[in-house]
Amino acid sequence: MTGAETEDDIPLGERKTVTDFCYLLDKSKQLFNGLRDLPQYGHKQWQSYFGRTFDVYTKLWKFQQQHRQVLDSRYGLKRWQIGEVASKIGQLYYHYYLRTSETSYLNEAFSFYSAIRQRSYYFQVNKEDRPELVVKKLRYYARYIVVCLLLNKMDLVKVLVKELSEEIEDYTQRFNTEDQLEWNLVLQEVAAFVEADPVVVLNDNNSVVVTSNRLQEGGVPPLEQGMVVGQLVLADALIIGNCNNQVKFSELTIDMFRMLQALEREPVNLATQTSKQGTLEPNEKPAKRENPHKYLLYKPTFSQLFTFLSASFKELPANSVLLVYLSATGVFPTGHTDYEGPYDFGGVLTNTNRDVVNGETVQKRNQAQKEMHCLHPGDLFPFTRKPLFVIVDSSNSSAYKNFTNLFGQPLVCLLSPTVYPKSVQDQSQRGSLFTLFLYSPLLAFSSVCGLSSLRRGMWERAQEFLRKVYRDIGQMITRSRTIDQAFLQFFGDEFLRLLLIRFVFCSAALRLHKLFRECRSFPESYPELPKQDTVESSVLQKHVLELAAMLDVQSLFWDDSLEAY
Repeated sequence: MTGAETEDDIPLGERKTVTDFCYLLDKSKQLFNGLRDLPQYGHKQWQSYFGRTFDVYTKLWKFQQQHRQVLDSRYGLKRWQIGEVASKIGQLYYHYYLRTSETSYLNEAFSFYSAIRQRSYYFQVNKEDRPELVVKKLRYYARYIVVCLLLNKMDLVKVLVKELSEEIEDYTQRFNTEDQLEWNLVLQEVAAFVEADPVVVLNDNNSVVVTSNRLQEGGVPPLEQGMVVGQLVLADALIIGNCNNQVKFSELTIDMFRMLQALEREPVNLATQTSKQGTLEPNEKPAKRENPHKYLLYKPTFSQLFTFLSASFKELPANSVLLVYLSATGVFPTGHTDYEGPYDFGGVLTNTNRDVVNGETVQKRNQAQKEMHCLHPGDLFPFTRKPLFVIVDSSNSSAYKNFTNLFGQPLVCLLSPTVYPKSVQDQSQRGSLFTLFLYSPLLAFSSVCGLSSLRRGMWERAQEFLRKVYRDIGQMITRSRTIDQAFLQFFGDEFLRLLLIRFVFCSAALRLHKLFRECRSFPESYPELPKQDTVESSVLQKHVLELAAMLDVQSLFWDDSLEAY
């Protein structure tokens, strides 16, 4: 209550308004804080809790809009407090997106975050002598940037980074704080993230064109009439990032970020179609699940990874596929035994505090024992009781060739090269070439050819050409008489079909590239693909050379395929 007024001077109705507002504010904070205690895995436990939280925030937001005048004069409501509520609603939507993988909720988060900036809700914060309020503002900026990155709003990201940089400078000059280094690190991380794409697309005026690599309408070759493929649907994906020294921002490595987008459709802005800003209705499910549900695990321990795998496996619906994507440092076997089983080939690193030198783990233990901070191929065997699609991007991906399909369910592993030519290796901090091919084959192809930019017209022509190549690869896979049935079982799902087609294109392109001379520099798969029908097909080799000619880099490829072997 303000100034010299006593409570008795205030009309009863207005007093009730303030009391109701305080109740809603407390309740919303309580529910919001409770979100942290919800299990991260499993679909069922959290849904009703999120629903209750959304309900309270909807009431709170509408309440402060309807009673703004009374709250200003009687409660002393400040603009940054409204900003705080809007920011929490943005966070709620973002976390709902993480839980459901529905990109429409990213748009909702964006609309709240962008309203905070447009309406300058946090503008007055810098005038108050309270560092904790400024930190709220800085955190809001960091969260807003993550949402913009995920929506590919790169121009806005650059503006926000500049504003955040100025805010951090102002904050550190005014308050002698200990977290200055942390905030500067946030700036460095996001700057590196924005610059991570190795090739940029330019307009005629040299401005950068932002391209999206999410699944677009018509972006997947349709199945041929009468084609018999599996009816499986990709329902769940675990995206795991544990690479040392890779560009990251907010617990997302660049590889995780790319794979996440490769498993999503281009978002539709639901905000414009359904709700006005300020109504929170996440219970309105899209009629059909647009995207597979994803878990993002940054540097998980073995037990965390296993817990998430088990939860996903347990809740996998009938006729559905679980995808496991591993982008991680390789762990190599310590010695050969007479019997080589699924735990004798090493695997990929899970999180531990042990020393890491040059990206590989230091072995300091009895050579006879197995590395315990490692996901071995054998660790995945229990999960092959249901359809499993594995992608391993690692210096020891070849360990996962030693798989056994024990239960007769569809199982495919796509494995990255384990050794890259030196010139390509230098790029690894900005993400793996293999994942780049699965995310955007044209970006990867241009990058491996040493191009740093492409004109928009050329980019669009090359993308159009690649659509034709994808159609041909799709036909090669479905018409092959010797291909393992597992590939066809997964081919009915659009996301998996596109990943398989891009994998074949990547394998063919690297086999023809003059720098890639070792077998270890080519991707592999379990089960093996019939090479003559797919990655070494003369039709596909011709396509790779045509694309190279289009980009004027044909000298980097063997143009008589006989030379290569």
